[in-house]
Amino acid sequence: MSNPTEFRFEGGRDGVLLIHGLTGTPTEMRILGKGLNRAGFTVVGVRLAGHCGTEEDLLATTWEDWYASVEAAAEELRGRVDRVFVAGLSMGALLALRLAAVRPDWVDGVGVFGATFRYDGWSIPWTGVFSFMLPLFKRLGIGKNRVFIEQPPYGIRDERLRAQVSAAMFSGDSEAAGLPGNPWDALAEMVKLSRDVRRRLPDVVAPCFVAHAADDDVASVANADLVARRVSGPIEMLLLGDSYHMITIDRERRMLIERTADFFSRVARDARPARMAA
Repeated sequence: MSNPTEFRFEGGRDGVLLIHGLTGTPTEMRILGKGLNRAGFTVVGVRLAGHCGTEEDLLATTWEDWYASVEAAAEELRGRVDRVFVAGLSMGALLALRLAAVRPDWVDGVGVFGATFRYDGWSIPWTGVFSFMLPLFKRLGIGKNRVFIEQPPYGIRDERLRAQVSAAMFSGDSEAAGLPGNPWDALAEMVKLSRDVRRRLPDVVAPCFVAHAADDDVASVANADLVARRVSGPIEMLLLGDSYHMITIDRERRMLIERTADFFSRVARDARPARMAA
């Protein structure tokens, strides 16, 4: 693969595509990927366009570019496996849902982890009208060089892990832990992606495993409830009580791995007779 942060773990004929969040890196999905691989899945962690580089690299891309990265990785993976599952964290969850809506024949199941349609968690000081206006600000050139610097707890409840991640994030090594802040223009693209995926949720017919931290500091549980209400496919929910937003690396990551592997395995098992009959 083209970037050292991307990963591929070879396994069986059921594949999982993992998608990181805005300003994040595939590293935040690696532990989950290893766990799913141990459960027998072939796993790919994609790097979204513009990520794992500089702020300028990110600002040179749009949400359509980020989604194009997902679709290209999914197309490559589906050529090597019988079934494709897709799972994402935060903005990555929205991209996973969009793939399932746009390419229903490609996606057998979706993992929706910490879905972020709105940044409305308890640690976020700006919500509602202001975030809604970011696309307008971008069109008008307002705040072009402005950045929302992330604040503690950085989506991580485990204090020791939080210290490690924040040190890497502010060290300037964006490949390890992503950028330390969200540029306004990138957030404007995120708002536009959110609007697009909201409209498409009824087109998601694949089974969805929706996992969210009950005390999410970045995106409230209302985001998960939106998915559960709007998608057309069957839903299984998991609320985690000892994690914050970054549930793929926080205290309950092992539970998330086990439940995700179980969900995808059951979907694959139930799909086999129908695929064989077809």
